[in-house]
Order: sequence, then structure tokens, then C-alpha cells
Amino acid sequence: MASEGSLSLDGPFWRALAQWGSSGPEWFVRLSPPVVGIIACGIAAERRQRVLHNLRRVRGERSALRDAVDVAHTFATYASCLAEALGAGSTRGRLPEAVICGEPHLQDALGGGRGVLLATAHTAGWEAVGPLLSRDKALRVMIAERAEPDVAVRAIQDEARKAHGLLVAHVGEDPLSALPLAKHLRDGGVVALQIDRVPRGLRSRDVTMFGAPGRVPEGPLRLAMLTGAPVVPVFAARTGHRRYEIVIHSPIHLARTAAAAEIDAAAQRLADAMEGFVRAHPTQWFDFRE
Repeated sequence: MASEGSLSLDGPFWRALAQWGSSGPEWFVRLSPPVVGIIACGIAAERRQRVLHNLRRVRGERSALRDAVDVAHTFATYASCLAEALGAGSTRGRLPEAVICGEPHLQDALGGGRGVLLATAHTAGWEAVGPLLSRDKALRVMIAERAEPDVAVRAIQDEARKAHGLLVAHVGEDPLSALPLAKHLRDGGVVALQIDRVPRGLRSRDVTMFGAPGRVPEGPLRLAMLTGAPVVPVFAARTGHRRYEIVIHSPIHLARTAAAAEIDAAAQRLADAMEGFVRAHPTQWFDFRE
């Protein structure tokens, strides 16, 4: 029997299954992912406990029934978002529709002509933000993230993003891996990074999040200082089949010579923006990893 590790939610089995399901008829794409997500919820005990832990951090203790419903809803929504993201580039697929809140903040950030850093998180629809902005705003969007250790998973998600017209940059502990990001920003492009995970070996800033000590990666803030690009917190929530809401916050500016206290304040602003969004959408935060 396959172990939970071999059937990891971010492993090739579930990614391939989502990619296959996303190319089916519209009714199938709408109805099958939640079922698959709930099956995954039943199999992935460790991930299920991680989701429950996060839910309690975000919205406090609830009844056992409410916990079970919210955990299942999180897995089901994740599966729907994954299928919609992977299927958008298929022959049957299409990009989702979105309501954008706070669009003037993005226009303000773009007005400086130094590129824009989008700070986002693993929330429902974050995969849709780049393609939508690339299509509707004619922006050159680069997704920056740590390379998936599984080559098959990396190939599936990179191909899906490239099908949307996105650029992909894999960053890690090597400082040189950030050079393509800096060049893209200096050329007026947009770089999207996630702030809800700090991979081992990467520098971070201490913040307060959900009433407890937390961390956000330092990389986006240092990149903003290096290039002069503003950091714009952006988060997305799924509101229905192929429908999303994108919330854009005001830009965060950091001077090249910003003091430690200024960097800490910027990090806390990122944490506060993420916390407010996740509290409003607790079952749409997909932090399955320890």
C-alpha cells in the first residue's frame, strides 16, 4: 500500500490527477475536484492535522464537527483551485474571472517605473493572480519560488505557468539565484513571491502573526531595497467555480539605506496584511507543510 509520503498533496500523483481532471468537460472540472480533495483529506493524516492546527491559530477553538467541516472544506477548495490552475492552459480550459479590490494601489506602485514585487501567500487562487494580471494589465509577471524537490511536480506546475505566459524563476540559498529577479524588476516587470513560508536556510524577519511570534522571508524586502521596487501585498480567495476575488494592499516602499527598524516595520506590515486576509478566509489558506 502506498504511504502518505508517496501520495503527498504536493507530490506527482495528485498533481497529475488534477491535471488530468482539469482537461475534462466543464461539469467534471466543477464537480470532481472537491470529491478528490475530501479523499485526500481522509488519506493525509499529517497534513490534516497541520490544517487543523492552522485553523485553530486563525479562528480559535471550535467544536469537533466544525473543525472537521472546515478541514474538509480546505482540502476541497485546494483541489478545485489546483484543477482550475492546471486546466487554464488546456484546450478546454480558460482563465478564471476575478473581482479586483484595491486596483489603484497597483497602479500607484507601477507608476514609479521600477517594477513591482507582489507579496502573496498560499491562498486559494494565488496561482490565478499572475495570469490574470498578465492578461488584463499587460504585465510581464515572473513567479519566484523555491524549486520543488520532485522533478515531476516541478515540470507539471512550471509548464502550466508558462502556458499562461508567465516566467518562472527558481530561487534558493544561492544569492546569485536572485539576480534574474532584480533584472526583471529593473526592466519594469512584476515579480510574485510568497511570504507564508520560510524555507530552511533562508533569512527571515521576526513578526507577530495570529497573536504569536512568526516569521516572514527577508528576501522580498532586500530585493525591494536593492531595486527600488515597491512591495505590494496581494491575496486571492475563491468565490465560486472559476471565480476569484483579488485584494491588493497599498505599496510598501523601502530605501536602499533603510534601517533595521524600517525593515522590521515593513515585515510586520506584510504579516498584518496576510493575517487580515487569512482571518477573513480561514479555509482558503493552503499551508500543508510543517
